[in-house]
Parts: sequence; C-alpha cells; structure tokens
Amino acid sequence: MGKKRPAFNKVTSSSNPDRPLPNAPGHFRTKDTIKRLKMYTDKPNKKTFYERPTTAKRIEPNKKWFTNTRSVDQTKLEQFREAMQNHLEDPTKIILNRQQLPMSLLRDPTSTPSMNLLTTETFQDTFGPKSKRKKPKLASYDCAGLLASAQTKKESYVEEKDPELAKAVTEDFKIAAKEQVLLKGQSTRIWAELYKVLDSSDVVIQVLDARDPIGTRSHYVEQHLKKNARHKHLVLLLNKCDLIPTWATARWVRVLSREYPTLAFHASITNSFGKGALIQLLRQFGQLHSDKKNISVGFIGYPNVGKSSVINTLRKKNVCRVAPIPGETKVWQYITLTRKIYLIDSPGVVYDTGDSDTAVVLKGVVRAERLEDPTEHISEVLERVKPIYMDRTYGVGEWRDAEDFLTKMAEKTGRLLKGAEPDMKTVARTILFDWQRGKIPFFVPPPFDDNTTVPRVKHEVPLVKQPFKAIVVAADFTDQDQHAHPEVFEAKDEEEEAAMIDDLGEDVDADEDGEEADKKDGDEEEEEEEE
Repeated sequence: MGKKRPAFNKVTSSSNPDRPLPNAPGHFRTKDTIKRLKMYTDKPNKKTFYERPTTAKRIEPNKKWFTNTRSVDQTKLEQFREAMQNHLEDPTKIILNRQQLPMSLLRDPTSTPSMNLLTTETFQDTFGPKSKRKKPKLASYDCAGLLASAQTKKESYVEEKDPELAKAVTEDFKIAAKEQVLLKGQSTRIWAELYKVLDSSDVVIQVLDARDPIGTRSHYVEQHLKKNARHKHLVLLLNKCDLIPTWATARWVRVLSREYPTLAFHASITNSFGKGALIQLLRQFGQLHSDKKNISVGFIGYPNVGKSSVINTLRKKNVCRVAPIPGETKVWQYITLTRKIYLIDSPGVVYDTGDSDTAVVLKGVVRAERLEDPTEHISEVLERVKPIYMDRTYGVGEWRDAEDFLTKMAEKTGRLLKGAEPDMKTVARTILFDWQRGKIPFFVPPPFDDNTTVPRVKHEVPLVKQPFKAIVVAADFTDQDQHAHPEVFEAKDEEEEAAMIDDLGEDVDADEDGEEADKKDGDEEEEEEEE
C-alpha cells in the first residue's frame, strides 16, 4: 500500500499566501488578508518584551535628516493668526481641511485665559526654607470655643426672621408648580435627543416662528456650536412667514442674516414658499463636503415651530407626524431627501431663560388643555394683540379687562355652566388654541437701525435671494400693519411698494431652479425604488 494522502493539503490551503490560485471565478484571500488573519491567531512571546539589548544597536540613517525644514518667523505667524481668526469669525467662509493645518500653532496662547499662580504668590514664599505660612482666621481654634459659638447662635436664632428659609419655601412652591406642565421640553431625555441630532448633523437648521423669531431662538445651542462644533454649518429658517406681513418677513431676514444665513419659509405640501431656495442651499453644502458620500441635515427648534412640517414639505408627502400642538415628535428620526442629503427630525427643546409662565405658554411650548388655570394668560394675549383683531376674530366688541372679555365671549358662544355662569376655562383654552394655530393676527415688529436687538457682526452674511412678493399672507392685517415700514407706507402705488419690498430683500426667483432640482431628485428616487 502506498502512503496515505494528507487530509489537509498545505499547498493549496487558504492560509498559504503563496498558493496557486485557480482559474475559476470567485473571491480568494489576498496576501494582506492572510497576514492580518494570522496576526489575530498568533500569540506574542512575552519573554521578548522584558529582554534588554545586550549589544549596541544603531538606527538606520535617513536622508531626511539633512533636508530643509519648514520654519516661519514670529511676525509671519502673528499675521497668519490674525488672518485665520478673521476667516473663523466670517460665517460665509468655511475651512474644509482643518486636519491639515497646525491649529495648535495658529491659536494665540495669550488670548486663552489661564491661571498664573506665580502672580498670586511667589514660589519661594510657598515652598522651600523661606516659605511663609499664614495662620487662618477662625472664629475659634479649639472644640470648646466652637461649641460655645454654636450654642450662642442657636439661642439667638429666630425662625420667623430667617430670610433664606422663606426664600427656599417660595422657590420650592414655584418649582413644584412648574414641574407639572411648564417644564415641557427641558427633560434630560429631550436634551439627549437634541445632542444626538447635533452630533450626527453636518448642517443644522434652526427653525424659528416668524411671529416671534427672537423669542423662539435658542442662543444656548448657537453658543454650543460655536464653541464645540465650529465645523458644522448653522442656518436660520423663518417658518410661518404667511402669518406676518411681507415687509416684516423681508426685514427679519435682513436682520437675522447679520449672523447666519437666513431663509423665509412657508411649510405646505401643496402651496409652499422657500422650498427651492432651501434645496439649493443644501446642495451647495453638499458640494462643500464632496469628500463625503452624503450629508445629514438636522432640524432643531422650539416645540410647535413646524420642524416636521418643513420636512414633509421638502418630501412632498407626510413622512413625519405633524399636529398643531406642541410635543408631537417624541424621538429623532432619519428621512431620505436625496441620495446625498438626509434629514433628521428632532423633538422640540426649550432652554430655560427665566421667562415667565405666561411667556412660556404663548411661545407654544405647553398644550392648552393641560393648563390648570388658562384664564391667567389671557390678559397678556389682550395686551399683545390689537383690539381690532380680537374683535374681528371673536366679534366681542368692547371690553374692560380679561375677565369681561371671557364673560362676553362665553355668553356669545353659549359656553355656560350650571346657573348660567360663564365657562371661563373652556373659553380661555379656545383662545390659546387659536393663538398657537395662528388664527389670531399677531407679530413682533422687526427692529430697524434706531432700535435694533440683533448685534451687528464684523462680517455680514450675504442675503439669500428670495421673491418675498410671492408670499401669500393668510392673516388679515390692517393697512397700517400691512404697510408699517416707513418707506413702504409712503409708497404711492402697488408697483412702487413691491419694488421697495424687493429692495428690503431680493427679487430673484430662486424657487424655479429649486423646483427643477426637486423634480430631478424625484426622478432619482423613482430610479432607486425601481432598482
């Protein structure tokens, strides 16, 4: 009998990098793959780790030791630092390859605050034979004196005169009252969802309510991005621009564009505004990040500002749950816009800025049906809204105060309790519902040069061109509010007024190109579905 053939052929083994490859088609391991797999299975020799060299060893010489090195003098470095700082402060300029720059050298070490202990006390006074030890000043230096002072304070203490105790009790009552409803959007879970969106996004779009852009703007998130994520792009989106006059939209875009790129937007699947301009802007950001296969765009903002509605408008269908009440979106979710652009929806987040309870309710953070006493917020509504708009909406006529207004409205609508008493709470909830849904005409007028609330920055962002005169205003404003801008108010005819509005903004139709781009995106999506 001949020799038995070995069961394992080492020559043609898949772990042999020098094996002959068959001509048949297939995927075979390369030499690098086999080497890497062997590295996983081979165990290192621990004895060689602790062995010391017994003979002298030399480092292989390299010709790079004798080549020229790159150097720069201090004057040029300071000039480059100044130029670099100007580019960093300019929101229109973006540093793409930050990893290829020596950022540690470009940061001025004198501008960063640091604690210099030697200015407080010298090294010789603190350490060494000539150190000076200061004796601390205490009320008592032994246990008997400490016990005597504590006994004296206990005898002279009067609980009724303690201001800290009364303050603590008041704060406890305030917190207990606020924790139920008015702290919506401030939980740890909601903030965790926000940070997920910020970390996953290349472009962050902060959606603002056009009726009160400054009130629904989160400066905390902006400072967080400036400090910890300067490579991310921030865009302000002025949603619900159909609820304010056209001149106010154009002026708010100009004012907010001093800091960040700002767009006016009206979220609607059938009749939207600003959709093409937004898609164009996102495509430009995608071209900046051409090294990535796709970019992620995160939508953040206060509750009930319309983040999910903006995403549905971009997709032309309901991909996110929407409702005219705050808190509909619970968790973040990814939505595909195109092959290269992904959208991220997030729940509404509220940063505690010390606003009053009424201000929090009127920002749309809290659902009106969950308020225990909604009547206490109606007086602020009557102060903000002009009487003519309340009369047009509800037909109450004249009233003395909030209680009289609620009484007349309850009698007119027939919302009465037993004994013909007016149902104040139900009527107040109805008014707050209409306020949140935009049925009551109201807007915060934008600031002008003599009364500005937005600081001017060194580098102003170029305005994004939008046809503001194409906005269809749904709210019924008076002539004074419709043409409240001094230049627009003095216009003689409609053509002159339209020209002045275009001068406040821009009259270039950016939506046409956006619609064409949107059609291309739709064709791409259909091709992907067919594949």
